[in-house]
Amino acid sequence: MSLNQRNQLIKNLELSGYIRSSRIKKAMLKVPRELFVLEKYHDEAYSDTPLPIHGDQTISAPHIHSITLSELKLKEGYKVLEIGAGSGILLAYIRELVGGKGKVVGIEINKEIYEFAKENLEKAGYNDVILSHGDGSLGYTKYAPYDKIVVSAASPDIPEPVIEQLKPNGTLLIIIGSPYGEQNLIKVKKTKTGKLIKKELLPVIFVSLKGKYGWK
Repeated sequence: MSLNQRNQLIKNLELSGYIRSSRIKKAMLKVPRELFVLEKYHDEAYSDTPLPIHGDQTISAPHIHSITLSELKLKEGYKVLEIGAGSGILLAYIRELVGGKGKVVGIEINKEIYEFAKENLEKAGYNDVILSHGDGSLGYTKYAPYDKIVVSAASPDIPEPVIEQLKPNGTLLIIIGSPYGEQNLIKVKKTKTGKLIKKELLPVIFVSLKGKYGWK
């Protein structure tokens, strides 16, 4: 049942123009979304809508994941950091796209959600994704610098440590905006000289980034 639903969801995302890459299509077809939602939402796993997880957080709607993956332009061998791992599903998609030679790192500040993501990734067979419990607004220096960084939570501004951990010519995707106001998905390109080129992509609604550089 779930496989049929997954196929239908991906077909709908393709028809709607959200998926325009065969690589992203293949990755999203492979990852079982039902393993990344709470058990009581299994029947809704392939609806194109956000769903609640632990700690008043959510797993993003699949079309948001497809937009994120499209904007990251991931290649095999890339090293990628996700700040705010949530359910862990974006890390699984990223792992599919960067391949065995790539490195996929996630960090999550909420202990309960960290455990949830870790369990989900293990169930789905993604044992080589590195997941850490800690303050993601500080980035994760152990494996820096990164080719790509995704901040999957709304931040007051771009955290300085995160920019420092991004490679020259690297890309950062981040949501900028207040917890109760306007939020926008921003794409940030870091040039060879360290200059930041920002592009506003679309309005979104995400949970707030916690930690030193997040919302208090």
